[in-house]
Amino acid sequence: MALSGLDIYKLLPKTNCRQCGLATCLAFAMQLAKKALPIEKCPFVSLEARNTLVAQALPPIKLITLGNNESKFDIGNETVMFRHEEKFRNPAGIGFIIDDTLTDREIKERLKKINQLKFERVGQELGVNLVAIKQNKDGARYLEATKLLLDNTILPMMLISSDLVALKQAAVISQERKPLLYSAGAENFAQIGAIAKELQLPLVVTAQDIGQLSQLTCELNGLGVNELILDTGIKPIADKIWDLTQLRRQALKKSNRALGYPSLAIVQKTDPYEEAMEACAYIAKYAGIVLIKGLATWEVLSILTLRQNIYTDPQKPLQIDPKLYPIGQVNQNSPVLITTNFSLSYYTVLGEVESSKIPAYILSVDTQGMSVLTAWAAEKFNASAITKSLESSGVKEVIEHKNLIIPGYVAMISGDLEDQSGFKIIVGPKEAAGIPSFLKNLQ
Repeated sequence: MALSGLDIYKLLPKTNCRQCGLATCLAFAMQLAKKALPIEKCPFVSLEARNTLVAQALPPIKLITLGNNESKFDIGNETVMFRHEEKFRNPAGIGFIIDDTLTDREIKERLKKINQLKFERVGQELGVNLVAIKQNKDGARYLEATKLLLDNTILPMMLISSDLVALKQAAVISQERKPLLYSAGAENFAQIGAIAKELQLPLVVTAQDIGQLSQLTCELNGLGVNELILDTGIKPIADKIWDLTQLRRQALKKSNRALGYPSLAIVQKTDPYEEAMEACAYIAKYAGIVLIKGLATWEVLSILTLRQNIYTDPQKPLQIDPKLYPIGQVNQNSPVLITTNFSLSYYTVLGEVESSKIPAYILSVDTQGMSVLTAWAAEKFNASAITKSLESSGVKEVIEHKNLIIPGYVAMISGDLEDQSGFKIIVGPKEAAGIPSFLKNLQ
């Protein structure tokens, strides 16, 4: 557990010298506990106390960066068991396993498909993170397959091989891309640990038992290998979720540094629906990397959508810039629809306006990312807020008419809004799905 302010105070010199900028050592200790100040602010703290406090300040789950180009991504650095306690920080990496038994053409086609797996949802770009090449044939073929990855994708790489000679050769030719090595077990940890240390590469540690996993990470730390990712192997989904949960709990609740690393899960299901469901379960509880084989667009999008939802900060809803958005070839007679700046609300309305084929303006009112009814209940989507938004957005300069369309769920504000804004208020449909027919009838 993290040290409390009083625990930290016991380690300080208690001189109240004020050189840290605070009146007392106790006040300084409280700021240290909140991570508001660094220990370096105290000039008289002992070396032993400094080392203790620095160690306590380290994240309970180590931050690991994979890749070294614009596609690199971070995992780990998590601080809570449950999202509502604060937030989950670094989204789980989604990767794909490619076997070297495939032909060159098949590998290139899979890589092309993987590179195209990019989507936009509620204003955010969603994408995959990793490609793993797995050895099933000889070392020469594995090197050829690794080179194909290097030449056909910029995504971070993972090298899966039990042949340490082939693994090192593949790691050497791809060292600049900082590939993730898989994996160190009880029999080979010293040898593969030496490769990881020499090439300064991250390494997956595998053991079926969490206790054995802890021992292996300590051994590897002793060898100077600290960039680690944990894997308890292929197990039934319930057992795997138990392992992932216990790894997280040991790191966060028991301050077990030996298990304070991100975790990895490999899904081995041939049915794409089962594969997607299992991958989503591991993202929720609490894998740092999830590897699959399926490339179907619907499957990958469903996984990425769930990941986006889980890793959205619950205290900061997804929101867009509050302003006037022209949709299509608008003119001075185009209708104006009012909504909030909650991303899901805006993009839902946007989709329906686009499907109507009728050019229109959408005015996004600043409601701090709240949806229509939530913002209305919080008095952030009312006549005053909408009138203020109308004045700041320049609506009057781009249209000749005096009509505004508001969501049907807030019809009760139409009278006040007409009085304050000077516009004629038209009550639109309650649900966005009704917008296309509403706009066509309005014309």
